Amino acid sequence: MTNKRNVGPLLIILAGCFWGSMGIFVRKLTTYGFSSVQIVTIRITLAAVVFAALLLIRNRAGFRISVRDLPLFLGLGLGSILFFTICYFTAITMMPLSTAAILLYTSPIWIMLMSVLFFREKLNRRKILALALAFAGCVLVSGISGEGIPLTGLLVGLGSGIGYGLYSILGTVALRIYSPYTVTTYTFLFAAAGSWLICNPADMISKISAAPDLPFLLFFCGLTALVTAVIPFLTYTLGLQTVEASRAGILATIEPMVATLIGILFFSEPLTVLSGLGILLILGAVILLNRKGKA
Repeated sequence: MTNKRNVGPLLIILAGCFWGSMGIFVRKLTTYGFSSVQIVTIRITLAAVVFAALLLIRNRAGFRISVRDLPLFLGLGLGSILFFTICYFTAITMMPLSTAAILLYTSPIWIMLMSVLFFREKLNRRKILALALAFAGCVLVSGISGEGIPLTGLLVGLGSGIGYGLYSILGTVALRIYSPYTVTTYTFLFAAAGSWLICNPADMISKISAAPDLPFLLFFCGLTALVTAVIPFLTYTLGLQTVEASRAGILATIEPMVATLIGILFFSEPLTVLSGLGILLILGAVILLNRKGKA
């Protein structure tokens, strides 16, 4: 058990590093004309197939779930994975990777607010200060002048944080009942099914068939699912077995750091002083929110 507890944080950090590379894959696939929703569908569907195959190999009995737990998996698949991924992929196409990633990582703030509203947790001084820091950070990364990202982009980015926060909460609940392989498989199966209802399948398939380099596109789609979904979600879910959700959220904040570096190195994205300060304020809010000790 001690070894598992030591490995857990490393698995969470590894997941964050893989997620941080999403910008490369999303922006490459947009050059083929795919919309954000279509890219989500490709990624989630291929990941669902891989997760189902892994569960079939490891434990066929893992496909058995209780009917009463269907709302839980619907929440994980549709309310979390599908919603936050569409928001995040849309944000990546509207703003620098560093900004999209840091808005995604407002998730612990939303978790705290939902806990106050629905579970009647106390709103103490630390939480109020964290909210103030997060709000100030969002203002700075969105731009305090007309040169910042549009309000729509800010709202989409914050939406990704809400959806992402739901995965940690619902995933922790699901892991009390089912194995990580069962949780990831059904989460992605429901998310994939939902994505096909809104992706305009005929248009997406026509874009794939019309690609001048079809073999490369198919390979790249598979690589996208493997690197940005299969590996990170499996390692993150395994990590949640021994790492509490709040701490996992802190460890995974390595993702915006990785995304920022990729944006600078691969896409020559500038990092302004105000945007950098905003990122630091939001990270400070998340760290403050999850510090142990008196409020």
